[in-house]
Amino acid sequence: MSEQTKVSFDVAGVRVAGRLHLPAGSGRAPCVVLAHGFSGTMDRLVPYAERFAAEGIGALVFDYRSFGESDGEPRQLPDLADQRADLRAAVAFARAHERVDPGRVLLWGNSLGGAHVVVVAAGDPGIAAVSAQIPFNGFPKRVEGRSAARTARLLAAIVWDAVRGRLGLSPYYIPMVGHPGEPAVTATDEAEQHISTLAGGDSATLWRNSVAPRALLGMMRYRPAEAAARLTCPLLVCAAEDDRETPLERTRELADRAPQGELRVYPGTHFSFYTDPELREHVVADQIAFFRRALR
Repeated sequence: MSEQTKVSFDVAGVRVAGRLHLPAGSGRAPCVVLAHGFSGTMDRLVPYAERFAAEGIGALVFDYRSFGESDGEPRQLPDLADQRADLRAAVAFARAHERVDPGRVLLWGNSLGGAHVVVVAAGDPGIAAVSAQIPFNGFPKRVEGRSAARTARLLAAIVWDAVRGRLGLSPYYIPMVGHPGEPAVTATDEAEQHISTLAGGDSATLWRNSVAPRALLGMMRYRPAEAAARLTCPLLVCAAEDDRETPLERTRELADRAPQGELRVYPGTHFSFYTDPELREHVVADQIAFFRRALR
């Protein structure tokens, strides 16, 4: 059994909402802080948090500023530096909690969150271990199914949104997930299934298939592998064999560069980690075993 508590903490004067899952008992426990992807919301991470807590590892999930239940305007605006600041604040909150052992805080990140946990841990030698799931490590050289014309349309949307941001105007939103040919951050044949998975839950304040795409400019220069080389703790990279969004040849570099890096490759695509319950259970079991080894 485990207990879940609504929590919040401030980052630069903005309220960040979260959920703290604690294992049964009254003593201090290790705690993993979970970071979701580019436009995700914490409700999709609850199954992971519950599994960790059931195994004696507390788990803190939270929404980045301007997403989900957290405050922040304009809405649906990813900012790489802000997301890392939110993650650092979540770590500080966990360490200060009376039920958490501050010397046994772990990081877990999915997709873009997988990049953030590597970068944040590289600057925080107190982190005990990091698990990066289908992590971002730079865009693929070519996106399958996206023609030059469609790429140009997406780039135009990114630049226009960035210009609007510089002028202090409201964002120019595009879908996060769309079908092939649509001007979306990710356009795949699996779009309907992926949207259905991300939009699950019973709160009208959670995931939205809409995002301000200006952050993609920063992602073009984002290379967490450089930070991986500075990690002082163990790193587990969980990759998908047929991932087209965060390709295996790029995610592999994170494990290769980390002094204590470990790579696990699973069958499926990037979206299999969201849609395949059997695969998800296999992966989280490996992650729990990895965290237990690191904590020992």
